[in-house]
Amino acid sequence: MSEGYYSSKKTDDICDDVCGQDGGSRAGKAFSRVRCILRGLDFKTYIFIFTIIPIFIFSVYMHGQKLTYFLRPLWESPPKPFQTLPHYYHPNASMETLCTLHGWRHRESPRRVFDAVLFSNEVDMLTIRWKELYPYVTQFVILESNSTFTGLPKPLVFAANREKFDFVEPRLTYGNIGGRFRRGENPFVEEAYQRIALDQLIRLAGIEEDDLLIMSDVDEIPSAHTIDILRWCDGYPPVLHLQLKDYLYSFEYFIDSKSWRASVHRYKPGKTRYAHFRQGDTLLADAGWHCSFCFRRISEFVFKMKAYSHTDRVRFSHYLNPGRIQDVICRGTDLFDMFPEEYTFREIIAKLGPIPRSYSAVHLPSHLIEKAESYKYLLPGNCIREGG
Repeated sequence: MSEGYYSSKKTDDICDDVCGQDGGSRAGKAFSRVRCILRGLDFKTYIFIFTIIPIFIFSVYMHGQKLTYFLRPLWESPPKPFQTLPHYYHPNASMETLCTLHGWRHRESPRRVFDAVLFSNEVDMLTIRWKELYPYVTQFVILESNSTFTGLPKPLVFAANREKFDFVEPRLTYGNIGGRFRRGENPFVEEAYQRIALDQLIRLAGIEEDDLLIMSDVDEIPSAHTIDILRWCDGYPPVLHLQLKDYLYSFEYFIDSKSWRASVHRYKPGKTRYAHFRQGDTLLADAGWHCSFCFRRISEFVFKMKAYSHTDRVRFSHYLNPGRIQDVICRGTDLFDMFPEEYTFREIIAKLGPIPRSYSAVHLPSHLIEKAESYKYLLPGNCIREGG
């Protein structure tokens, strides 16, 4: 080259003795490059790489699921709103008057009513439900499995406690189904499988066209007067969802009135299918109660947390610690340490923190009040659960 040659290529004197090495193994060269890069960083950059980034990764691991729930308004729009029907009731009002107030027609005779549920282990809630509905239900249909939705083996709890339900025996259609025990499968697949089996059991129970069929989980309890009105009136849609008051752990912790999955159907052979999702657009206001995770014993909480379809929420084993569960119940916080499932940031923020306590035990299922001493754990002021 000529003496006047000039190169604009930058050089890094810091790394000349490291990066400029041509010899050595491939691993040695890679290590040398890393040394070269690190020697060029200042102290603040070291803090960022070895402190801030690991903390961020750990936080995502610990709270990533919570973050997705908090950011839900960004990626999921609220569902289409229901058309909500006003609900009229007074014990001294005649049925003809109540039908007229709803804009419906009074029937000459009531429809037959079938109440169908999938059962896991909620003996107390099933008792309260069936005592509430007993005067108006023609046939009680119940199916249980020896498998949870998550593929865990379970005893046939209803079969073992059947004598407690002697009062419905003449009107009872009971069935059990063997689980498939496919561990690792999406729990909603097993749930759908059991609901299809319940469809078949309902038909065996003798349901006919235009009979009423209640579709809801055991802990979603329609009020007695709601079912009585629906069996005596004509003019409402063939599929009617029920707005239930939503409670958590007991009737002390009232959340809101947004529970809507329970529904009543005028049965159509070949068309009506048992399901637990939205099947219509009409909602009857103030039609009952939904008491989620309302158990007598801590062991029942642990079982459900591991057994139900949302078992992915049990992210850490300490969530199942009995002491932690008892503390969560008495504080009215979330068992899974989750943000509220809402569709706007305003609603999420409004529900952050413990659920406010309710001191009202008015307008609750009748059997709960009649046997208050037996079910005091479900009433205000009694958050302590049995350990067994």
